[in-house]
This record gives sequence, structure tokens and C-alpha cells, in this order.
Amino acid sequence: MSTVQSVSNDLIDRAKKLNSTLLSDVMGCTGAMDYQIKPVATGMNVVGTAFTVSLRPGDNLFLHQAIYSAQEGDVLIVDGKDHRGHAYLGELMASSAKAVGIEGIVIDGLVRDKVALEELAFPIYSKGFTPNGPFKDGPGELNETISCGGVNVSPGDLVIGDDDGVVIVPKEKAEEMLSRAEEKLAYEHQRLKTIQHYMSEGKKDISLLAPAWLEGRMKKYQG
Repeated sequence: MSTVQSVSNDLIDRAKKLNSTLLSDVMGCTGAMDYQIKPVATGMNVVGTAFTVSLRPGDNLFLHQAIYSAQEGDVLIVDGKDHRGHAYLGELMASSAKAVGIEGIVIDGLVRDKVALEELAFPIYSKGFTPNGPFKDGPGELNETISCGGVNVSPGDLVIGDDDGVVIVPKEKAEEMLSRAEEKLAYEHQRLKTIQHYMSEGKKDISLLAPAWLEGRMKKYQG
């Protein structure tokens, strides 16, 4: 298991004021995992640094080890190889992960104990549920670069998950992307004010409502 450099706590705090869509937008509409990877219940947002886990399909031995190897503030990002025959975790493992201070778990695969996971209020992202339990024989890998939900993830990368899905920001780009996302958030707030003003003024001048970039983008399509 290699030495990991992670994004700073300051960047984590800044990321918590943003969301997955902002980060994806400033990365050129990329960085999001497969749309099927969603939280087990709404409102389970997660921000943290990636602790990566690679599993043999249907086997969770190394996920058990990861729970007791990760640091507080880590998010376990698990390459379950899109396996659909067995669940990789349930209530007991999720409860242990929450107890040791892990921020959340993202799995390219299935989980179980749906109601219990919803009640636990601990961020778990997966592709769905099955009652079948996993094997516990290995092999696997911890803190190596993996692919999860179609996105490459290196240990220490920035993880942002919410109801829209999970976005990974490479750690070496985190500061730049967060600055861009903060600027875009300010722009979106201003756009909402413009829309509200348009409504309150009785919809008098639609030209004031259109975003500033639209006219320029449309010129090449107009005769």
C-alpha cells in the first residue's frame, strides 16, 4: 500500500460549500461516476478524500480491512467490478465505518439491509440492493489507482457526493477546480437574482433574462 498525499482540510471545507454539478461543470462536464451509483437515501451528502479499494467480484475481504485502515475524513471508493450477484456490505460494516469516522462509502456494486442503511444516516452510494451476502477470501488491493463507476480514482483525490451522484476531482487539480466552482456558484446566484427580478417586474424585457453568453453562441446559426 503506497504513501498517500491528499487534498488539504482547507480544500475539504471549501468543497463542502459546493456540489457535484458545479465541480463537474468546471471540469468540462466530466468526473461523474456512472449514473446508477446513487445514495441509499436522499440527503446523504459526502465530501472527503479517497481511500481506494479494489475487490474480487463478490468478495469483500479487503473492504473489511479498509474500514480499519482508513483515516477519519476518508471516503472509501470501492471498485466492485460492477458485480451484481452479491452485496458488498450491509448494516454491520456500515455501522463500523461510521463509528471509526469514515465519511462515507462509494461502491461500484450492490449492498443490502436497505432500511437499516437508510436509518443509519451514513452516506453509502451503490448501484442497488440484493440479499445475497459476499465471500471473504480476497484477493484485493488498498490505496492503488482504481476505476469506480467509469472514473479513475487515485488515493487522496477529492470526493463530492450528493443526490445527483458522485464526482471525483484529481487531487492535483483540486485547488484550481474549487476556485472555478466558487466563481460559477457566484454566477449562478446572480442569475437567480436576475430571474427573480424579471418575474417581479412583470416579465417586461425578456432580453434582460437571457444569459450573457447566449447571443454570441447563437450567431453562427443565424443568417
